[in-house]
Order: sequence, then structure tokens, then C-alpha cells
Amino acid sequence: MAAMKIALLAVAAISALLLGTASAATYGVGEPGGSWALDTDYSKWVSNKKFHPNDEIVFKYSTPTHDVVEVSKAGYDSCSAANAINTLTSGNDVITLNTTGTRYFICGVPNHCGPTTAASMKVIIEVVPSSSSPSSPMPAAGPGANNPPPPSSTATSVGAAAGFGLVALLAVGLMA
Repeated sequence: MAAMKIALLAVAAISALLLGTASAATYGVGEPGGSWALDTDYSKWVSNKKFHPNDEIVFKYSTPTHDVVEVSKAGYDSCSAANAINTLTSGNDVITLNTTGTRYFICGVPNHCGPTTAASMKVIIEVVPSSSSPSSPMPAAGPGANNPPPPSSTATSVGAAAGFGLVALLAVGLMA
């Protein structure tokens, strides 16, 4: 009987871990109205977002027309990829935001970042600590809203159903 209770507690702990990872959000940079391109307003796009650890940002763009370069604040301010932290060129780059803090991204193609050109392919991603609620984006607030769709409901629903079932199983096991 004691072994069963220990096993149920272990399963409950694992399900809690899985539920935590299911709540991460994925954001398409510039979506829904744009992408990683010259005509997207990244200040406006990022203005209604809250990024948390384990969220993902996805840069979709045409290659070799653009790239994604992660830079320091100085590189961001000067639009310089000279001391890049990372350079991505796949056209479908997924970046997991592992820790809190500020991350800076620019397009390293000459004259695409700005600051003296009309183009401004640069974005600041501020990753803040997670709260007790999931970090999924809010649903769109009407036509033209710039909110991305919520994370995959399949993963969230499966995780929630599994977690509820395991908690119920644990409760029954402990009552026995």
C-alpha cells in the first residue's frame, strides 16, 4: 500500500511538471498582420505581449533576403551585427526564451535595421517572470487585433485532462 502511494505521488509530480511546460506560448514575430519583413511595425507588435520563460518566438521570412541576428543593446541601438550573439538564416527560426531579461534582435542585411532608413527590422523582447497563471496570449479583442492565437489547445487540453485524471487517481489512492 505504501509503495502505491509513493508511485501515485511520483506520477502526480511528473504531471505537474508536464502541465507547467504545456502552458508556454508561441509567438510568430509580426503576426498576424506581418512577419519578419520590412513592412512590419515591431514596436506595435510587441507592445501588447508578455513574454515568459519557456515561451517561443518564431521568425518567419524569405531567405536570403533577410536573417535574424541576436545582438547586445549596443548592437541593437547602432543596428550593428558586428558582435552578434547568434545569427539565424533558416527562414523559420524558433527561439525558446529560457530566462528572464531583455533580448535584442535585428535583421543583419544592410539597410534593413534602420535607424536612418524607413525600414526598421529590429525588435526588443522583454522576458518577465511567470506568474501563477499560464503565459498564453489573450484572445483577439475584435477585428484587426494584433494578438496571436493561443498556444496549441491540443497540448494544453491533453495536459490538463491528464493532470486532472492523475490528481483524481492520487486522491482515491490516498483515501484507500
